[in-house]
Parts: sequence; structure tokens; C-alpha cells
Amino acid sequence: MRDIDLNSATSLSINTTYARNFDTAGAWLVERLRQACDRDSIVFNHEDKDIRRIQLVNVIRRDEKKPGEIQIKAAFTQGGLIENTGRFVVEIGQDFLQICNMIGAIIRGPQMKTGRRGGIRLTSIISQIDHMGLRAIPVIAVMSFLIGAIIAQQGAFQLRAFGEELLTVNLLSILLLREIAVLLTAIMVAGRTGSAIAAELGSMKMREEIDALRVIGLNPTAILVFPRMVALIIALPILTLLADFFGLAGGMLVTWLYIDIQPQQFITALHPAIDLTTLFSGLIKAPFMAVAIALISAVEGMKVGGSAESLGQHTTNAVVRSIFVVILLDGLFAIFYAAIDY
Repeated sequence: MRDIDLNSATSLSINTTYARNFDTAGAWLVERLRQACDRDSIVFNHEDKDIRRIQLVNVIRRDEKKPGEIQIKAAFTQGGLIENTGRFVVEIGQDFLQICNMIGAIIRGPQMKTGRRGGIRLTSIISQIDHMGLRAIPVIAVMSFLIGAIIAQQGAFQLRAFGEELLTVNLLSILLLREIAVLLTAIMVAGRTGSAIAAELGSMKMREEIDALRVIGLNPTAILVFPRMVALIIALPILTLLADFFGLAGGMLVTWLYIDIQPQQFITALHPAIDLTTLFSGLIKAPFMAVAIALISAVEGMKVGGSAESLGQHTTNAVVRSIFVVILLDGLFAIFYAAIDY
């Protein structure tokens, strides 16, 4: 096509019927030649016995952006708001169905092959506990220590006006053990582990590894999701206990330095302030939050398409939705505890 001289031509006709291969690149070349003819006011005609090739050229012509053309986004309209709301509701319903399907696949058993019985793969669960639990201890410890120190400092500052600095121990212990420790730990796990689960499953989906597991007769949910969920159910309560300990340690250090409450005095005041009910009121929430984080992250990972943009989008969705559900569960537990006077 580079050898075609358009200087003295008044019309140009091109026939691609006998072209052995005619793909998008060929259609783009034909369209570029048509544009060159239009610039020089030359009549252009494209012929081909295969109607599909003509349609391909028309698609290229319709979708190609003209030089200097600016695409204007549609203005905000009430109809667009209703449409987006409807899409959001439908998406929530689809996610709920996918979560139910995943729960069913997990309850079906930790069977490694579809239709066959199999044992639990302890090596996978232990490996996931190492990734989700042991390697998360440093960040959980540091954050809990700092949060405990901040709560103690603010509580002591406010209670000093009433001459009740010692009640800082009660405030810190009850607030940490019932609410802050488990909530903070679950949010950090959702950001750290939830994103990892979504990214791992999403990358496997992009490389078609999950489809390969199905082809060879393996259950992807049992192999990939079940060990991660069990590991998270085990790891999150343990991390919550560590968050309780380090949060109290941070508060004890601040009360010692800020209002001169000795560590022994802090521990003595801690005993009447808390009991097993206070401790377990926070720990009971952890497994439910772990299940929510694992399911939401796994569902978002399974929804990843074939592009890097899709991977990033669904990884972000996994973190945001997991944190939202964690906070929602914490609020529901608070209402439930108040109703049963726990």
C-alpha cells in the first residue's frame, strides 16, 4: 500500500477477497488508506466477497478516534444515578450468591478431588498460618502497643480533672478487650491478608491455573480457599490475644511515665476491672470476622478478569468490603451483647 500513488488519482478501488489472512491489522490498513483518500478528495471503494471482512473494517472505522476529537463524558443525570444504584444492588446480589456457592463448596468437605473423599491438607493450613499469623505479629504488636498508649494517655488526661487517674486502667482494659483490639486486628488483617488472598487467587485466575485445576478433576475451592479460611480462623483469635497483651503493655508504660502508676499497681487494678466475660466478648468476634474476610477476599479474587487493571480493582474491593463487613459485624455484636446483657 505504500507504493500506491494518490497524487494524480481521482478514485481508488481495493479488493481484499483473495487475501489469505485479513485480521484487525489488515482492516486498519484499509481504513488508513480510506482516510488518506478522504484527505485528498479521492473516491475510495473497498470490495470483498466475505461480508465479515467488510464488517471488521466498519468496526475499525467506527471505533477509531479522529485527530483532535475530544470525548465528552456524560453529565450527571437522575437516570444515571438510578442505573448505577441498580447495578450496585445487582452486584451485591451476585456477590451474595457467589459467597453462598463458596460456602457450599467448603461445607462439601476438604476433599481434594471432586466427588471423592480426602483428608485435610495440614501442610497447606500450617503454611497459611505462618503467612497470615506469625508474619503479622510484628505489625499487630506495634500498632496495638501504640493504640494502647494513646488510649491511656487520653484517658488519663481527661480523668485527671476528676482526680480519678487510676480509672484509666479500667477504661483501657475494657475498651481494648471488648472492642478495640479485635476490631483493629481484623482491620489490619483485612488490609494485609485479605488483599493477599484476592491478589493470589486473581493472579491464578489470570494465568488460568484455576481452570487447569478443574480440568484435571480437582476442587479449586477445597485446595485454595479452604486452607486459607481455616488458617485465618485460627490465626485471628491468636492475633487478637496478642493485641490485647501489647495494648495493655503500651497503656501500662504510658500510665507509669505519665501519671506515675507503677506496673505492679497497674496489674493490681487490672484484676477487678476485667474478667473472662470481658476477654471472651472480644475473642468470640474474631472467628466470624475471619470467615467474612476470607470469603469476601476469595470471591473478589475469583472475579478477576484477564487484565492487570481488573486485578487491582478487585484487590481494592476485597479490602474495602472486608473492612466494611468487619465494622458491621462489630456493631451487630455490640447490639447483641447489650440485648443479652453480656
